[in-house]
Amino acid sequence: MSNKLRKEALQYHQNKPEGKIEVIPSKPHSSARDLSLAYSPGVAEPCIEIEKDVKNVYKYTTKGNLVAVISNGTAVLGLGNIGAEASKPVMEGKGLLFKIFAGINVFDIEINETDPDKFVEIVKAISPTFGGINLEDIKSPEAFYIEERLKNELDIPIMHDDQHGTAIISAAALINALEVVNKDISTIQLVVNGAGAAAIACTNLYTKIGVKPENIVMCDSKGVIHASREDLSEEKLPFATQKNVFTLQEAMKDADVFIGLSVGNVVTPEMLLGMTTNPVVFAMANPTPEIDYDVAIKTREDVIVATGRSDFPNQVNNVLGFPYIFRGALDVQSKKINEEMKLAAVYAIAELAKEPVPEVVLMAYNQKNMTFGREYLIPKPFDNRLMTKVSSAVAKAAMESGVAEKPITNWAAYEEQLHERINRDNKLIRMMQNRARSNPKTIVMSNAEEYKILKAAQILHEEGIAKPILLGNRKKIEETIAQYELEINLPIEDLNEEHNAERLNSYANALWEKRQRRGITTFYQAHKLVQSRDYYGPMMVEMGDADAFLSGYSRSYASSLKPVLDCIGKAQGVSKVSAMMMLIRKGKPYFFADTSIIQNPTWEDIVKITKMCNWVVKQLGITPRIALLSFENFASKSESSKKMAKAVEYLHKYAPEIVVDGEIQADFALSEDTIDNFPFSKIAGEPANVLIFPNLESSNIAYKIMRGLKAAQTVGPILLGINKPVHIMQMQASVDEIVGLASVAVLDAQNRVKM
Repeated sequence: MSNKLRKEALQYHQNKPEGKIEVIPSKPHSSARDLSLAYSPGVAEPCIEIEKDVKNVYKYTTKGNLVAVISNGTAVLGLGNIGAEASKPVMEGKGLLFKIFAGINVFDIEINETDPDKFVEIVKAISPTFGGINLEDIKSPEAFYIEERLKNELDIPIMHDDQHGTAIISAAALINALEVVNKDISTIQLVVNGAGAAAIACTNLYTKIGVKPENIVMCDSKGVIHASREDLSEEKLPFATQKNVFTLQEAMKDADVFIGLSVGNVVTPEMLLGMTTNPVVFAMANPTPEIDYDVAIKTREDVIVATGRSDFPNQVNNVLGFPYIFRGALDVQSKKINEEMKLAAVYAIAELAKEPVPEVVLMAYNQKNMTFGREYLIPKPFDNRLMTKVSSAVAKAAMESGVAEKPITNWAAYEEQLHERINRDNKLIRMMQNRARSNPKTIVMSNAEEYKILKAAQILHEEGIAKPILLGNRKKIEETIAQYELEINLPIEDLNEEHNAERLNSYANALWEKRQRRGITTFYQAHKLVQSRDYYGPMMVEMGDADAFLSGYSRSYASSLKPVLDCIGKAQGVSKVSAMMMLIRKGKPYFFADTSIIQNPTWEDIVKITKMCNWVVKQLGITPRIALLSFENFASKSESSKKMAKAVEYLHKYAPEIVVDGEIQADFALSEDTIDNFPFSKIAGEPANVLIFPNLESSNIAYKIMRGLKAAQTVGPILLGINKPVHIMQMQASVDEIVGLASVAVLDAQNRVKM
């Protein structure tokens, strides 16, 4: 790991609050009555009910949605035996993935015990707390023994994800790869390089989906696991071959499939060339695959390649499986995760890859199309359909195999519950940044002498979200970089430097020609203005020297907006620009408008704001449901209510495709229960997510309250109606807010190209 990444990782983990996960109350707790119910004396009642019937623990506690991620730190990926305490960041990270992908709560448990029997007894002793146990980073062969004992001696789902997670995802990919090349799984010759817990689990599962044991050759660090060897462990013995092959190169001759769970760069182009036609190569060592993806593709055009890396097609990523396997198991209170449930997950993942990919997934990866084939064997991690498809398949398998204690009877209602869990942990920001990363754009960042701007630029660059250009005084920028020990090597645009004289003249001339009949009557005025970064930055975008511009960190919104309008101007057909703020609360996005520009919009302005918001929200991959707000519901007594009602009337008549209604009170618009009081409304049935306010004061105050209380993550303001991608930050915006708005700017630039 580079020194720069090391610093970033340490800073990330030590930022307040330290670590990556926290425990928060899930019930009201603000009054004395709440506390009397939560604890003494009220808490005695559920205790009594659980004593009567121990299964009531699922009814009255969080057990049914709580998983333990347990390790002793003896085989931490890439680090080895580093000990219990040192494994905790990894276990917290696993807990984070459980939560964000499947809504499952996690306690990470690090046990300082290497004796497998003692380890098992400790886990058994704490098991009443949990609905399931995910074993992690335990070395083999102890991992096999520990998992087997716990599965036999406990009646809750147990899974060692290092073994079975990779096995499940790679098995799904293998099924689909063989379908693509039209090969029968029962006849393929398969080579496995690696003989640890994951490799053995993978190979065992491959035999369950049809690979013949006699067609498998497994290798470890000493070569082929051959029947003639006398050093084979109990776990390796079942894979000993009688074939006359002793090295990896010999084993790969005429092989159909290579499975790598070993170390990087052990497969040479010559070995690949020795395989049969249409070879399948799963090089899953991380971070360096057994053979580089580009080398493999260059060596053989007919090869299908999968790796463990996200920067290549066909990433075999455990996150496609374990969150949803546990989700399905927990939801039916399964006593185990058995072979039937694992196979159900395999086939559900494999089948999902063959279905048409939803637009929201395509947008997340900035792809026009994804079609089942050589470069799309398994779904992408941000595909929300995994939650419903895999969880449901696992739950059904648990029921059919007789290990489910709480069978599901209404599958439609269950899928609705799963959708709700997805919404609660929406992946919007990650998906936005993933889209930006697929086609990063050049973005000029003003006020680059400020630490937060520089830190945001560093993140944008390192994450590949954007290509920042730092606009400011070179000396001061370099001083700030040195002061905070930032490792940044980005282009700096200092407009006071001599080599910029020609560009200044060019910008001044363009600005003068553009505005000479609108207030800038002399070249001298124009030249004076472009010597200000507030004009210079927008002119870089206007003249095609950058794709987007971010301004406003240390100035008011109005003073930052005027240069943008002078240099770039409004988009065609737009009479007034406006601004929209995105707020993300409990994973759900909400949009407020206008938050920054039009002080008292007319009904015509409201119509235009609504149309612009509708378009932009759709571009973010979200279906807009728009409420025009007031202090009354469908009454139109006040002047502000009347203008909102008139705007709605116009939109219903001339833009019926927009899901919008009003005038309506905010609490009614945001609650599914209360919005259904108005069955005649176009937004009945589902709460609004776009709120159009009657004036700037109400909108600005509303989002500032949310921001001040830290009740929502904010992104914006998103400038609407401008001719090119320019956005104005909030004064003293946080690093996360700057990164979020920059991501929006990149998506804005991407969409302009499409237009």
